[in-house]
Amino acid sequence: MADRVEFAKMNGLGNKILVVDMRGRTDRVTPEAAVALASDAETAFDQIMAIHDPKRDGTDAYIDILNCDGSKAQACGNGTRCVVQALASETGRKTFTFQTIAGILNAVEHEDGTISVDMGRPVFEWDRIPLSEEFHDTSRIELQIGPIDAPILHSPSAMSMGNPHAVFWVDRDPMTFDLERFGPLLENHPIFPEKANITLAQVTSKATMVTRTWERGAGLTLACGSAACAAGVSGARTGRTDRKVTITVASSPNRGALTIDWREGDDKVVMTGPAEWEWSGTLDPVTGSWNRDPGSNAEAATS
Repeated sequence: MADRVEFAKMNGLGNKILVVDMRGRTDRVTPEAAVALASDAETAFDQIMAIHDPKRDGTDAYIDILNCDGSKAQACGNGTRCVVQALASETGRKTFTFQTIAGILNAVEHEDGTISVDMGRPVFEWDRIPLSEEFHDTSRIELQIGPIDAPILHSPSAMSMGNPHAVFWVDRDPMTFDLERFGPLLENHPIFPEKANITLAQVTSKATMVTRTWERGAGLTLACGSAACAAGVSGARTGRTDRKVTITVASSPNRGALTIDWREGDDKVVMTGPAEWEWSGTLDPVTGSWNRDPGSNAEAATS
């Protein structure tokens, strides 16, 4: 088996993604390789989307998702859009069905280049999110940061989009909060036995909101698709927004937007947004050593 595989450095609204082609192989991208790639400024990423041969009839590929600390991730909406763009460019196809740890994802690339991903149905039951304490209503759980009588953040909406999320509602620009300080405390709070993605959400109208996310296993991220889905669903669930919202990702370099549609007919969440190819190369999935393809949208580099 060859040592090296092809990969692409991509992003979804700034969410840093490595799409790695593991088709035709039986091995995996190792946690050690993920950590090595994440520690290099050229290949630093939020998630690796490793494309494997399909395991299930009716699917186009199995997607293995790794965080920058080498841990497994169940879902990554922005990364899924990057996979769709990469495969659409390779095959000329527009629709795809993927299998992940979290289940089956259907996706389509539109004529304008945006990509919609069916992220599945949200989960609200406390023991399936999961939480370590029973809450009858997870749209508002007991959790806060700051003084008891004047908390900085409090009463988040908790849910799962294949991965656990807590959405804190704020009344000003999420960029004005010290999420870099609060994020690790909340991600690792004992109430989240599998840790959690932490999102600050400012509702600006019934159809719009602004978000910023501390991502489980990745830290501060420029964007997080599943977190946008969680914020959109939680906004509708608590009566703050309609079921279809445009979410501006505050930390995205261009403050880009995602459309989140929590469909009434089948209760599924469909996320629509862009994906961007940056450059390509090859890497060793065991060690994480890599090379940039010559002339690949930037000066050639080798690690």
